[in-house]
Amino acid sequence: MTAEYDVEFVEREDREARFLVRGVTPGFANGIRRAMVADVPTMAVDTVRFVENSSVMFDEQLALRLGLVPLTTPPVGEFAEDDTVTLSIDVEGPATAYSGDLVSSDDLVRPADENIPIIELKDDQRLEAEADAVIDRGKDHAKHQGGVAVGYRHLQRVEVDGDLPEFEDEESRIIRGVIEDEGELVSTSEFDHDLSNRYPGKEVRVEDVPNAFVFHVETDGSFPIEELVTRAADTLAERATELEDAVQL
Repeated sequence: MTAEYDVEFVEREDREARFLVRGVTPGFANGIRRAMVADVPTMAVDTVRFVENSSVMFDEQLALRLGLVPLTTPPVGEFAEDDTVTLSIDVEGPATAYSGDLVSSDDLVRPADENIPIIELKDDQRLEAEADAVIDRGKDHAKHQGGVAVGYRHLQRVEVDGDLPEFEDEESRIIRGVIEDEGELVSTSEFDHDLSNRYPGKEVRVEDVPNAFVFHVETDGSFPIEELVTRAADTLAERATELEDAVQL
């Protein structure tokens, strides 16, 4: 039997989104979260060869900074996990070396942001280096985590039970995430996360909607939100197939 899932975007940008998934268990929701953080392969600098570094930073410090520059990751099948892409940088002071100064040998792999500062160079200082980028997973190193902020919580349903008693003072009732009100999905940021702002003078009841979870996902620019989620789901399917094959041996 094929499971039926319902996905609906609440907020959607290129690198950040909030979306609702219905018809999944808490275990499955957590599996998707973990896969987005740890199992989706991304490109990142792994080895750096310095030609000249007359800056105030040691080679190791600069190599660490280069390794943490997010790189765009090609579509599945374009690169194997043992392939490398070379990026070079050559900046002479007085100037600031930025991630955008990295020149890639492959147009599919380039800095996701061009304005990440690497080092400020003074007069007569120079940074010239070559770096090899490889594809790997976040479970092996944090620099390969395409999902930099991934979380989820239950969708909550709000129902109005009536007016507050005549002499009862209204108190703030803080709630965060997304609520469902008469079938409408509403981000709590729209009413400053305070239910008393949305339902003044009303008694309200809040309950979790079973098997419905709202994900909040941010990427480092390696790929768009949709691709991160799709690749995470693919990794779960692959692992499930591997387990099924192992059990049948």
